[in-house]
Amino acid sequence: MTMTLFIQAALVVAGLSVAGFCHLLARRLRKLNDLETGLGGAIAVMAAEISRLETALAAAQAGATHASDGLAREIEKAKSERAYWALQQQFMPPAAQSRRLRRRRATEVADA
Repeated sequence: MTMTLFIQAALVVAGLSVAGFCHLLARRLRKLNDLETGLGGAIAVMAAEISRLETALAAAQAGATHASDGLAREIEKAKSERAYWALQQQFMPPAAQSRRLRRRRATEVADA
């Protein structure tokens, strides 16, 4: 056997092994791109889940904004009532305060 024949045989074997490897990669790529069981299906499911989660996030943000606005209104209302009661306590004579407290306590006891 001459060296040329030996090199040609080695090239044929290498070419066949590369062809087999390419065939194996093509099969794996087909499986990977399958829309039902492969990566394509996983991507489709993930896209649907992302859409669903974005919708849920938008609804949660709207609810939180609405609750925050309501809480801010209630806080402002409580602050104004507190200021009103502080002014009323400041300008009310002490005797009127005690009568008013007795009257309030009497109504609370009667209600209970």
